[in-house]
Amino acid sequence: MNTATMLRAFCDAVEQRNGKAFAELFTEDGVYHDVFYGAFAGSAKIAELVDDWFYRTATDFRWDMHTPVSDGHTLYARYTFSYRSTLPEAEGARAMFEGVAIMKLRDGKITEYHEVANTAPAFVDIKFAPERIAKIIARQGAALKARPEMKRHLVE
Repeated sequence: MNTATMLRAFCDAVEQRNGKAFAELFTEDGVYHDVFYGAFAGSAKIAELVDDWFYRTATDFRWDMHTPVSDGHTLYARYTFSYRSTLPEAEGARAMFEGVAIMKLRDGKITEYHEVANTAPAFVDIKFAPERIAKIIARQGAALKARPEMKRHLVE
């Protein structure tokens, strides 16, 4: 599967709430590191991330990958991601943020997915209080810096 086809299948699976199809893009020992929910290892957990976790407080997903670059072992792509929040305080607002997907590949499948994302605009979109946003962003920053394998992706 070429890069463009894989990325479209990746996004489509999330938009269609198809965890099985999403998990099939990963190796059996694959790990998805989500910016909000943490690490999900193995096919069953990766499928659960899409089928359950993503849709607990959101619906109407839209995910697009842009300008992918790959050497066959590592794939980078900018993305835009949005959803309609079902949290009471959001009052049905649409949240959107941008990020970069970082994927390690083996035999045409994803072994690891990481992302670096500017999530703050999404929290403003869904009407989180500034204090709540500050706590979330601080927690995400601390978690990212604690992962030594991601340090080379950070701009200090």
